[in-house]
Amino acid sequence: MRRILSRRLLLPLAGLVAAVSLAGCGVNTIPTQDEQVKAQWAEVQNQYQRRADLIPNLVNTVKGYAAQEERVLTEVTQARASATQVQVDASTIADPASFERFQAAQDQLSGVLGRLLSITENYPDLKSNANFLALQSQLEGTENRIVIARRDYNEAARVYNTTLRTFPSVIWAKTLYASQKPATLFAATTAAQTAPTVSFDTSTPGSAPPSAAPAPRP
Repeated sequence: MRRILSRRLLLPLAGLVAAVSLAGCGVNTIPTQDEQVKAQWAEVQNQYQRRADLIPNLVNTVKGYAAQEERVLTEVTQARASATQVQVDASTIADPASFERFQAAQDQLSGVLGRLLSITENYPDLKSNANFLALQSQLEGTENRIVIARRDYNEAARVYNTTLRTFPSVIWAKTLYASQKPATLFAATTAAQTAPTVSFDTSTPGSAPPSAAPAPRP
């Protein structure tokens, strides 16, 4: 009877010891870091979506004062459409080709958006418009958050990728988590990590449009 009771007590204890031993060996490290990378990736997407949501209002506000800048306005609209059409999800992290398409589309939008903001130097009435100032401030804040989100994602991905390749976690990477792939990193390009800036120096040469239409309501 005592032997049976002892066995019943030893089996759960052995299971607990085994679980603790596996945890100590880092068996949970890979899935934990994988989830962290996905969480940071979701934040990157969130900030890019926030930027995309701001752009239509910004374009309409600029159009009310600078309709003659149709080419730039059209380029911004088209670049936004291209960026939002690139379908991404958690699997994009481990797919370099899809990741590159996403980054290229977002970087293209960053470039034309910077051009849109720079042309406002020639329109003093636009630069003093409350709606434009609010949108410009929100956009600059979003660009800064994009930089931070990309940086945090890259750091999480770097830690995760290192775990997949180093001992002892590489043992689990080759056995239990053989399907796990390294996370793709954002390229550290200047254009991608520099937020568009606008100078509000009214001494900048330029002429206002013949007639300034009222700014659209926010």
